[in-house]
Amino acid sequence: MRVAFVGKGGSGKTTLSSLFARHTARQGDPVVVIDADINQHLGMVLGLAPGDLPAPLGAHLTEIKDYLRGDNPRIASAASMVKTTPPGRGSRLVTLDDPYFTERHSVPVDGMRLMVTGPFSEDDLGVACYHSKVGAVELFLNHLVDGPDEYAVVDMTAGGDSFASGLFTRFDMTFLVAEPTRQGVSVYRQYRDHARDFDVPIAVVGNKVHSPADVAFLRDQVGDDLLVCMEHSPAVRAMEQGRAFTLDDLEPANREALSVLLARVRTQGKDWAKFGRQTAEFHTRNAKAWANRATGEDLLRQIDPEFVYGERTAVVA
Repeated sequence: MRVAFVGKGGSGKTTLSSLFARHTARQGDPVVVIDADINQHLGMVLGLAPGDLPAPLGAHLTEIKDYLRGDNPRIASAASMVKTTPPGRGSRLVTLDDPYFTERHSVPVDGMRLMVTGPFSEDDLGVACYHSKVGAVELFLNHLVDGPDEYAVVDMTAGGDSFASGLFTRFDMTFLVAEPTRQGVSVYRQYRDHARDFDVPIAVVGNKVHSPADVAFLRDQVGDDLLVCMEHSPAVRAMEQGRAFTLDDLEPANREALSVLLARVRTQGKDWAKFGRQTAEFHTRNAKAWANRATGEDLLRQIDPEFVYGERTAVVA
Protein backbone atom coordinates (compact mmCIF):
# COMPACT_ATOMS: atom_id res chain seq x y z
CA MET A 1 0.00 0.00 0.00
CA ARG A 2 1.13 3.54 -0.77
CA VAL A 3 0.37 6.15 1.91
CA ALA A 4 0.85 9.91 1.58
CA PHE A 5 0.96 12.47 4.37
CA VAL A 6 0.03 15.96 3.20
CA GLY A 7 -0.97 19.23 4.85
CA LYS A 8 -0.06 22.82 5.54
CA GLY A 9 3.56 23.58 6.25
CA GLY A 10 4.11 23.21 9.98
CA SER A 11 1.05 21.01 10.49
CA GLY A 12 3.19 18.10 11.64
CA LYS A 13 2.99 15.86 8.57
CA THR A 14 6.69 14.98 8.76
CA THR A 15 6.31 13.96 12.38
CA LEU A 16 3.13 11.99 11.63
CA SER A 17 4.84 10.29 8.66
CA SER A 18 7.67 9.17 10.92
CA LEU A 19 5.37 7.95 13.69
CA PHE A 20 3.11 6.06 11.31
CA ALA A 21 6.06 4.43 9.56
CA ARG A 22 7.61 3.42 12.89
CA HIS A 23 4.30 2.02 14.11
CA THR A 24 3.74 0.06 10.90
CA ALA A 25 7.27 -1.35 10.86
CA ARG A 26 6.80 -2.45 14.49
CA GLN A 27 4.00 -4.75 13.30
CA GLY A 28 6.62 -6.61 11.26
CA ASP A 29 5.51 -5.32 7.88
CA PRO A 30 8.01 -4.13 5.24
CA VAL A 31 8.09 -0.32 5.19
CA VAL A 32 9.92 2.18 3.01
CA VAL A 33 9.49 5.79 4.12
CA ILE A 34 10.33 8.55 1.64
CA ASP A 35 11.08 12.21 2.31
CA ALA A 36 9.62 14.06 -0.67
CA ASP A 37 9.29 17.44 1.05
CA ILE A 38 11.33 20.43 -0.03
CA ASN A 39 12.21 20.80 3.67
CA GLN A 40 14.17 17.59 4.19
CA HIS A 41 13.54 16.89 7.88
CA LEU A 42 12.30 13.29 7.94
CA GLY A 43 15.73 11.78 8.53
CA MET A 44 16.36 14.18 11.38
CA VAL A 45 13.00 13.32 12.99
CA LEU A 46 13.95 9.64 12.71
CA GLY A 47 17.16 10.38 14.60
CA LEU A 48 19.68 10.32 11.75
CA ALA A 49 22.56 12.74 11.36
CA PRO A 50 23.03 14.42 7.95
CA GLY A 51 25.97 12.14 7.21
CA ASP A 52 23.82 9.05 7.77
CA LEU A 53 21.28 9.88 5.05
CA PRO A 54 21.15 7.81 1.83
CA ALA A 55 22.17 9.05 -1.60
CA PRO A 56 19.35 11.38 -2.67
CA LEU A 57 17.06 10.20 -5.44
CA GLY A 58 16.86 13.63 -7.02
CA ALA A 59 20.60 13.81 -7.58
CA HIS A 60 20.69 10.51 -9.50
CA LEU A 61 17.66 10.89 -11.73
CA THR A 62 19.39 9.87 -14.97
CA GLU A 63 20.72 6.62 -13.49
CA ILE A 64 17.32 5.86 -11.97
CA LYS A 65 15.62 6.38 -15.32
CA ASP A 66 18.12 4.09 -17.04
CA TYR A 67 17.46 1.41 -14.45
CA LEU A 68 13.68 1.66 -14.62
CA ARG A 69 13.36 1.71 -18.39
CA GLY A 70 15.00 -1.71 -18.58
CA ASP A 71 14.49 -3.16 -22.06
CA ASN A 72 11.29 -1.28 -22.83
CA PRO A 73 11.45 -0.64 -26.60
CA ARG A 74 9.08 2.32 -26.30
CA ILE A 75 11.68 4.31 -24.31
CA ALA A 76 14.77 5.06 -26.36
CA SER A 77 16.88 6.60 -23.59
CA ALA A 78 16.82 8.12 -20.15
CA ALA A 79 16.65 11.54 -21.81
CA SER A 80 13.22 10.71 -23.20
CA MET A 81 11.83 9.75 -19.79
CA VAL A 82 9.91 12.34 -17.77
CA LYS A 83 8.39 12.15 -14.30
CA THR A 84 5.12 10.67 -15.64
CA THR A 85 6.65 8.09 -18.00
CA PRO A 86 4.69 4.88 -17.44
CA PRO A 87 6.10 1.37 -17.28
CA GLY A 88 5.49 -1.01 -20.14
CA ARG A 89 6.51 -4.43 -21.29
CA GLY A 90 10.28 -4.61 -20.81
CA SER A 91 10.38 -1.98 -18.07
CA ARG A 92 12.09 -2.87 -14.85
CA LEU A 93 9.41 -3.07 -12.20
CA VAL A 94 10.56 -2.84 -8.60
CA THR A 95 9.55 -4.09 -5.18
CA LEU A 96 10.20 -2.50 -1.79
CA ASP A 97 13.31 -4.64 -1.39
CA ASP A 98 14.66 -3.97 -4.88
CA PRO A 99 18.47 -4.27 -4.62
CA TYR A 100 19.17 -1.16 -6.72
CA PHE A 101 17.24 1.15 -4.41
CA THR A 102 18.07 -0.75 -1.23
CA GLU A 103 21.82 -0.63 -1.81
CA ARG A 104 22.13 2.80 -3.41
CA HIS A 105 19.31 4.98 -2.17
CA SER A 106 18.11 3.83 1.24
CA VAL A 107 19.35 3.28 4.78
CA PRO A 108 17.86 1.17 7.57
CA VAL A 109 16.28 2.91 10.55
CA ASP A 110 13.91 1.53 13.20
CA GLY A 111 13.06 -1.60 11.23
CA MET A 112 12.30 0.20 7.97
CA ARG A 113 14.23 1.86 5.17
CA LEU A 114 14.49 5.60 4.49
CA MET A 115 14.77 7.17 1.04
CA VAL A 116 15.11 10.92 0.38
CA THR A 117 14.69 13.16 -2.64
CA GLY A 118 17.43 15.44 -1.37
CA PRO A 119 17.64 19.22 -0.87
CA PHE A 120 18.33 21.94 -3.38
CA SER A 121 21.97 22.14 -4.42
CA GLU A 122 23.94 25.23 -5.38
CA ASP A 123 23.39 24.37 -9.04
CA ASP A 124 19.62 24.30 -8.56
CA LEU A 125 19.28 27.78 -7.09
CA GLY A 126 17.47 30.12 -9.44
CA VAL A 127 17.23 27.62 -12.30
CA ALA A 128 15.25 24.58 -11.13
CA CYS A 129 12.04 23.79 -9.31
CA TYR A 130 11.71 21.08 -6.70
CA HIS A 131 9.52 18.95 -8.99
CA SER A 132 12.67 17.91 -10.81
CA LYS A 133 13.64 16.01 -7.65
CA VAL A 134 10.17 14.81 -6.63
CA GLY A 135 9.85 13.36 -10.13
CA ALA A 136 12.16 10.57 -9.00
CA VAL A 137 9.54 9.54 -6.41
CA GLU A 138 6.78 9.58 -9.03
CA LEU A 139 8.83 7.34 -11.32
CA PHE A 140 9.60 4.99 -8.44
CA LEU A 141 5.91 4.71 -7.54
CA ASN A 142 4.90 4.26 -11.18
CA HIS A 143 7.21 1.24 -11.40
CA LEU A 144 6.56 -0.15 -7.91
CA VAL A 145 4.64 -3.41 -7.55
CA ASP A 146 3.75 -3.51 -3.87
CA GLY A 147 2.04 -6.48 -2.33
CA PRO A 148 -0.30 -7.01 0.63
CA ASP A 149 1.00 -5.63 3.94
CA GLU A 150 3.87 -3.78 2.25
CA TYR A 151 3.99 -0.05 2.78
CA ALA A 152 5.53 2.92 0.99
CA VAL A 153 4.98 5.98 3.19
CA VAL A 154 5.69 9.39 1.65
CA ASP A 155 6.09 12.73 3.41
CA MET A 156 4.86 15.07 0.68
CA THR A 157 5.52 18.70 -0.14
CA ALA A 158 3.42 21.20 1.80
CA GLY A 159 0.01 22.47 0.74
CA GLY A 160 -1.26 21.79 -2.76
CA ASP A 161 2.15 21.70 -4.43
CA SER A 162 1.85 17.99 -5.28
CA PHE A 163 -0.93 18.85 -7.73
CA ALA A 164 1.73 20.15 -10.13
CA SER A 165 2.00 16.55 -11.38
CA GLY A 166 0.09 13.29 -11.15
CA LEU A 167 1.93 12.36 -7.95
CA PHE A 168 -1.19 12.94 -5.84
CA THR A 169 -2.90 9.99 -7.61
CA ARG A 170 -0.10 7.52 -6.86
CA PHE A 171 -1.40 6.59 -3.40
CA ASP A 172 -3.91 4.13 -2.01
CA MET A 173 -4.55 6.40 0.97
CA THR A 174 -3.83 10.06 1.63
CA PHE A 175 -3.80 11.37 5.19
CA LEU A 176 -4.22 15.13 5.40
CA VAL A 177 -2.74 16.44 8.63
CA ALA A 178 -4.70 19.44 9.89
CA GLU A 179 -4.24 21.58 12.96
CA PRO A 180 -7.49 22.86 14.53
CA THR A 181 -7.14 26.26 12.83
CA ARG A 182 -8.73 27.99 9.87
CA GLN A 183 -5.42 27.80 8.01
CA GLY A 184 -5.16 24.05 8.52
CA VAL A 185 -8.72 23.49 7.38
CA SER A 186 -8.25 25.68 4.29
CA VAL A 187 -5.52 23.35 3.00
CA TYR A 188 -7.86 20.41 3.56
CA ARG A 189 -10.53 22.06 1.44
CA GLN A 190 -8.06 22.85 -1.32
CA TYR A 191 -6.79 19.28 -1.39
CA ARG A 192 -10.30 17.81 -1.23
CA ASP A 193 -11.54 19.98 -4.09
CA HIS A 194 -8.56 19.30 -6.36
CA ALA A 195 -8.62 15.56 -5.68
CA ARG A 196 -12.40 15.05 -5.91
CA ASP A 197 -12.53 14.30 -9.64
CA PHE A 198 -9.73 11.73 -9.38
CA ASP A 199 -11.24 9.43 -6.74
CA VAL A 200 -8.37 10.03 -4.31
CA PRO A 201 -9.19 8.57 -0.87
CA ILE A 202 -8.54 11.23 1.79
CA ALA A 203 -8.88 11.11 5.56
CA VAL A 204 -8.09 13.96 7.93
CA VAL A 205 -5.81 13.52 10.94
CA GLY A 206 -6.28 16.27 13.47
CA ASN A 207 -2.94 17.18 15.01
CA LYS A 208 -1.76 19.22 18.01
CA VAL A 209 -5.18 18.91 19.58
CA HIS A 210 -5.41 20.38 23.08
CA SER A 211 -9.07 20.06 24.03
CA PRO A 212 -12.52 18.74 23.11
CA ALA A 213 -13.18 22.18 21.62
CA ASP A 214 -10.36 21.57 19.12
CA VAL A 215 -11.91 18.25 18.13
CA ALA A 216 -15.33 19.87 17.80
CA PHE A 217 -13.86 22.59 15.57
CA LEU A 218 -12.31 20.04 13.23
CA ARG A 219 -15.45 17.91 13.17
CA ASP A 220 -17.54 20.96 12.31
CA GLN A 221 -15.16 21.97 9.51
CA VAL A 222 -14.35 18.63 7.84
CA GLY A 223 -17.24 16.40 8.91
CA ASP A 224 -16.89 12.67 8.40
CA ASP A 225 -13.48 13.08 6.75
CA LEU A 226 -12.02 13.48 10.25
CA LEU A 227 -10.65 10.03 11.05
CA VAL A 228 -8.75 10.53 14.30
CA CYS A 229 -6.92 13.17 16.33
CA MET A 230 -3.43 13.25 17.76
CA GLU A 231 -3.29 15.00 21.11
CA HIS A 232 -0.64 17.57 21.90
CA SER A 233 2.31 15.38 22.85
CA PRO A 234 5.18 16.20 25.23
CA ALA A 235 6.89 13.04 23.95
CA VAL A 236 6.76 14.30 20.36
CA ARG A 237 8.01 17.72 21.43
CA ALA A 238 10.96 16.05 23.16
CA MET A 239 11.66 14.02 20.01
CA GLU A 240 11.57 17.18 17.88
CA GLN A 241 14.05 18.77 20.28
CA GLY A 242 16.46 15.92 19.64
CA ARG A 243 15.98 13.85 22.78
CA ALA A 244 15.92 10.05 22.62
CA PHE A 245 12.54 8.68 21.57
CA THR A 246 10.78 5.37 21.02
CA LEU A 247 7.14 4.64 20.32
CA ASP A 248 6.80 3.46 23.92
CA ASP A 249 7.35 7.07 24.98
CA LEU A 250 4.23 8.14 23.10
CA GLU A 251 1.06 8.75 25.07
CA PRO A 252 -1.46 5.84 25.00
CA ALA A 253 -4.11 7.90 23.18
CA ASN A 254 -1.63 8.83 20.46
CA ARG A 255 -0.41 5.23 20.09
CA GLU A 256 -4.05 4.23 19.63
CA ALA A 257 -4.45 6.95 16.98
CA LEU A 258 -1.60 5.40 14.99
CA SER A 259 -3.39 2.05 15.19
CA VAL A 260 -6.50 3.72 13.77
CA LEU A 261 -4.49 5.05 10.82
CA LEU A 262 -3.01 1.66 10.04
CA ALA A 263 -6.39 -0.05 10.32
CA ARG A 264 -7.81 2.48 7.84
CA VAL A 265 -5.05 1.75 5.34
CA ARG A 266 -5.53 -1.98 5.69
CA THR A 267 -9.22 -1.68 4.81
CA GLN A 268 -8.48 0.39 1.72
CA GLY A 269 -8.59 -1.66 -1.45
CA LYS A 270 -5.93 -1.39 -4.14
CA ASP A 271 -7.26 -0.53 -7.60
CA TRP A 272 -4.57 -1.32 -10.13
CA ALA A 273 -6.90 -0.61 -13.07
CA LYS A 274 -7.53 2.96 -11.86
CA PHE A 275 -3.83 3.38 -11.16
CA GLY A 276 -3.05 2.42 -14.77
CA ARG A 277 -5.71 4.72 -16.24
CA GLN A 278 -4.47 7.68 -14.26
CA THR A 279 -0.85 6.93 -15.11
CA ALA A 280 -1.72 7.17 -18.81
CA GLU A 281 -3.94 10.22 -18.25
CA PHE A 282 -1.30 12.32 -16.52
CA HIS A 283 1.43 11.23 -18.89
CA THR A 284 -0.78 12.34 -21.77
CA ARG A 285 -1.38 15.70 -20.08
CA ASN A 286 2.33 16.27 -19.51
CA ALA A 287 3.30 15.15 -22.99
CA LYS A 288 0.88 17.58 -24.63
CA ALA A 289 1.57 20.46 -22.23
CA TRP A 290 5.38 20.51 -22.24
CA ALA A 291 7.18 17.16 -22.41
CA ASN A 292 6.89 16.54 -26.17
CA ARG A 293 8.34 19.98 -26.79
CA ALA A 294 11.07 19.54 -24.18
CA THR A 295 12.26 16.14 -25.44
CA GLY A 296 11.55 16.61 -29.16
CA GLU A 297 9.66 13.28 -29.15
CA ASP A 298 6.07 12.09 -29.17
CA LEU A 299 5.95 10.71 -25.64
CA LEU A 300 2.44 9.35 -26.11
CA ARG A 301 4.17 6.43 -27.83
CA GLN A 302 5.57 5.45 -24.44
CA ILE A 303 2.11 4.32 -23.28
CA ASP A 304 1.88 0.54 -23.71
CA PRO A 305 -1.80 -0.42 -24.06
CA GLU A 306 -1.00 -4.11 -23.46
CA PHE A 307 0.81 -3.55 -20.15
CA VAL A 308 -0.99 -4.89 -17.08
CA TYR A 309 -0.38 -3.00 -13.84
CA GLY A 310 0.19 -4.94 -10.65
CA GLU A 311 1.65 -8.14 -12.12
CA ARG A 312 4.83 -9.16 -10.31
CA THR A 313 5.67 -11.58 -13.12
CA ALA A 314 6.60 -8.59 -15.27
CA VAL A 315 9.60 -7.69 -13.09
CA VAL A 316 12.81 -7.75 -15.07
CA ALA A 317 15.58 -9.71 -13.35
